[in-house]
Amino acid sequence: MSYELFIASRYLKAKRKQAFISVITFISTLGIAIGVMALVIALALITGFQEDVQDKILGATSHIMVSDLSGEGLAGYQDLIAQVRGVRGVQVVSPVIYDMVLISGPYKSKGGMLKGIDFELDKAHSPWLAKLEQGSIPSDSPREGILLGKEIAFSIGASIGDVVTILTSSSRLSPMGLIPKTKRFLVSGLFSTGLYEFDSTTALISLRSAQKFFGLEGRINHLQIKLADIFRAPEVAEELRRVLPPTTYVTTWMDLNRSLFSALKLEKNIMFLTITLIVVVAALNIIATLILMVMEKTRDIGILMAIGVPSGSIRKIFFLQGAMIGFIGTTGGTLLGLLCCWLANTFRLIKVPVDIYQISYVPFHIKPIDLVIIIGVSLSISLLSTLFPSHRASRVDPVVALKYE
Repeated sequence: MSYELFIASRYLKAKRKQAFISVITFISTLGIAIGVMALVIALALITGFQEDVQDKILGATSHIMVSDLSGEGLAGYQDLIAQVRGVRGVQVVSPVIYDMVLISGPYKSKGGMLKGIDFELDKAHSPWLAKLEQGSIPSDSPREGILLGKEIAFSIGASIGDVVTILTSSSRLSPMGLIPKTKRFLVSGLFSTGLYEFDSTTALISLRSAQKFFGLEGRINHLQIKLADIFRAPEVAEELRRVLPPTTYVTTWMDLNRSLFSALKLEKNIMFLTITLIVVVAALNIIATLILMVMEKTRDIGILMAIGVPSGSIRKIFFLQGAMIGFIGTTGGTLLGLLCCWLANTFRLIKVPVDIYQISYVPFHIKPIDLVIIIGVSLSISLLSTLFPSHRASRVDPVVALKYE
């Protein structure tokens, strides 16, 4: 251990005549710790909320959606699927048909989205579909089956084995004139994605049943695409626009949820800057502590300089003292913040309304890069706050310091 570090550590220890300075030192350390803890908790909260909502949204929907603009459906969609699979970054392509319908259950009717999907294909890449809440994947015979979201099933009073009636806006000609097309389906299962908006509005049938029901034999109106890297969606979408026919429209998950994730990112940045001010205020206490320490230790500084200790070493002593305050506070705050995040996740302390936020409780996820930034910012502020007091200590004149000794 260098003598500078030894002296700096001795100055941090409480002595009877330095009690006031010791209290300020403790307050400085505590301020740094509280600021760092608040930063860890705040960023973990925002990151956890953002990632959980993102996972649920992307788990229930596609990363890129290719839609038909003509209104007649995409004919020869197998060739289109082959083209899309040839684009680098594309992981899964599945054909989809969907439209708004009225779903009538035993007790109530509700508007929702009826989707026709390839169950075997989608089941391999959708955990919520592979493991249903209740029941099983519907079959096309003897009576065509339907999967209902858990929330919409509850709202219309339907359960496994019940029959629901689907009414679509498209019409068919009858002796009574044009009437809406209807069809009855047997509820074979209930699913839950964890995304309230999806579970409360969506019903699923097989792609073949949807083609018959919507009059799109041999055609579809959408392609759902999932990517290996969701953040490459804009690049992949641009490539798809070049290879697909002009009658198609390509949309990414970022386009559909831009406002939500932009707001979350802005909130995260603002919260980081705001709470960093707590660390800055605590760093001002470090400056006050070191200035008082310099005033208290003027005689000691004079003696050290008189016996030949260079001014650079004096500067280093007080620099190390402030650095130790910052290090102890940062370490303590980081550990306390991580402990609070663990407790909040383990006991699900922050409950939120599912129908508003799409999740039942707020998870806390701290990214390693966020933790590194927090520690780096805290230590940088702490070290910068030592520069003026340590410089002032190095400028003490030993003659003046020892004049009355």
